[in-house]
Amino acid sequence: MPARIVAIATHVPETILSNAELGDLYPEWPADKILDKTGIAERHIAGPDETALDLGVAAAEKLFERDGIERSDVDFLIFCTQAPDYVLPTSACIMQDRLQLGTGVGALDINRGCSGFVYGLSLAAGLIAGGMASTVLLVTADTYSKYINAGDKSVRTLFGDGAAATLIKRNVPGDTGSIGPFEFGTDGSGAHQLIVEGGGFRTPRSKETAEEVVDKSGNVRSRDNLYMNGGAVLNFTLKRVPEVVARLTEKAGLPIEAFDSVILHQANKFMLDSLQKKLGLDDDRVPRRYADIGNTVSSTIPFVLEEMAEQSRFPPGRHMLVGFGVGLSWAAGSISF
Repeated sequence: MPARIVAIATHVPETILSNAELGDLYPEWPADKILDKTGIAERHIAGPDETALDLGVAAAEKLFERDGIERSDVDFLIFCTQAPDYVLPTSACIMQDRLQLGTGVGALDINRGCSGFVYGLSLAAGLIAGGMASTVLLVTADTYSKYINAGDKSVRTLFGDGAAATLIKRNVPGDTGSIGPFEFGTDGSGAHQLIVEGGGFRTPRSKETAEEVVDKSGNVRSRDNLYMNGGAVLNFTLKRVPEVVARLTEKAGLPIEAFDSVILHQANKFMLDSLQKKLGLDDDRVPRRYADIGNTVSSTIPFVLEEMAEQSRFPPGRHMLVGFGVGLSWAAGSISF
């Protein structure tokens, strides 16, 4: 598609939750065991009055200031989050005002989790290809910590809060970057495997949904909290990710060896080890970034991309992006710099 990524900036909240702190809370899971199992040493946690919108605004402000991006260039804003400030209005509308973007800007939210960056990138590229926008600001931000019960070590050890702002522009003569093609997948029959059940109109929050229960592994949660069936999500991932990778390489007309890297959603060490083995990829082609931030949901892939950049410039090459998780949903896309 006639578009390219020109800049990425990320942001994490100040508060850090370390493995040592978690180990004190869960004596059966000392700090070294958590690190060995997840690959995560610490994760950043949003404050009580700090929302995903706040994190996203901070990431975007960093992008504008660090990379000299003109706010007036942005003509569309996409905000990907599963932790909106309000049921309505759309958080992207509030973000437009806080970022002081023009009133001629289109703005929308997409409710998408771990595959959200790839989905958002495809929408941005499609808007540009269709002539509806020339410069799209894609902001991804989540605060899963607000959904997690303090007694649920199965997810509290994994997730961290964070945000990323990615600027996508229409190519002009001489530009070499590209975005696309893409492949997608959805299996809503697995929606219950990764869910916050309470709080919507299907299951409004109540005294009953707030009642805490203890599962067979000793994790405490209520129906108002995040629930993840780790085994089912792993099985889904190991089945669907190789399929979508194969479909993308076929659509692109390129073997997987033609990609300089395959950037997977940074779920955790065990998940990436399993996928890397399944895909038959060497370590140097599967970049990772989770040890100091945890699983930041929709922002994991841009965190990796930002780290790959040198002095805000992306190295030339072709890369595959693969997101997967809540939905159940999955997506893969190709980009080049």
